[in-house]
Amino acid sequence: MDRLTSLGVFVAAVEAGSFAAASRRFNLSPAMVGKHVSAIEAELNTRLIQRTTRRLSLTDAGQVYYERCKRILEAVDEADREARDMNGTVRGVLRIAAPVTFGAMHLGAVVARYLEDHPQVSVEVVLGDRYADLVESAMDVAVRIGRLKDASLVTRRLAPCRMVVCASPSFLQRHGVPGVPDDLRDAPRLAFSEAVSAGDWTLKDAKGKAHVIDGPCRLAVNNTQMLVASALAGAGIAFGPTFVFGERIQRGELVALLPEYRADDLTIQAVYPSARGIPLKVRHFVDYLADAFGDRPPWDNEPGS
Repeated sequence: MDRLTSLGVFVAAVEAGSFAAASRRFNLSPAMVGKHVSAIEAELNTRLIQRTTRRLSLTDAGQVYYERCKRILEAVDEADREARDMNGTVRGVLRIAAPVTFGAMHLGAVVARYLEDHPQVSVEVVLGDRYADLVESAMDVAVRIGRLKDASLVTRRLAPCRMVVCASPSFLQRHGVPGVPDDLRDAPRLAFSEAVSAGDWTLKDAKGKAHVIDGPCRLAVNNTQMLVASALAGAGIAFGPTFVFGERIQRGELVALLPEYRADDLTIQAVYPSARGIPLKVRHFVDYLADAFGDRPPWDNEPGS
């Protein structure tokens, strides 16, 4: 018997709950379904399914074998689909969700290149800082930053999200350059109010010791454009991701502070609902994102590079 067919019949019998139901799925007789399962058990010399007149139940070995077989069959299906798609045309509507600031600042150029290379695709982008359910909102893919709450989602890492403390040259001329994290305690601090810990800034030294700067900020704002504008105008010292402040630092409009201390990185990732049957339009777009950003994204380049 064909081993792959036998695995498929075994999985179908388990999921359908009977040999008769599995036989209809594979257009086989119930007796032949039983032969496929018996052949696997004979080769393994292990009972996988306990059979009664009313139902099937898995043995402990059968449960483990079922889970492995299901993953194998999913991988085969995925390989078949990828092979069929190799010369396929990317088409359809691609719906993308992304955080407001990151999307506005960094997705436009990537989407433009994607559209130019795939003329039969149209794109709808929804920017928002609340995590919407991808299935309920009919999104094909989302860009998300930080730790995901839903472990069932499939992710692909796109880039690190590094944090930086920075201020304008004019502010530093008036107030001096901080040398250690404690110098930030009495400085006017500017923060994004929607951050998980907006007023608590944690920086680590070379030995890994954490230095926590907490308490109220002089300015807390829920819009990063205003946060950047306030920092540029010299209102205080800002803390946030380099994808927001990096280009301003590269141009010398802001100065990165405390280079010997670092905050923990977050992760920028692409997220989609399932690893099975990922549409070609989604896989290509995620490839574009990964190529555009990577471990050293453009906003993390050194000033003048």
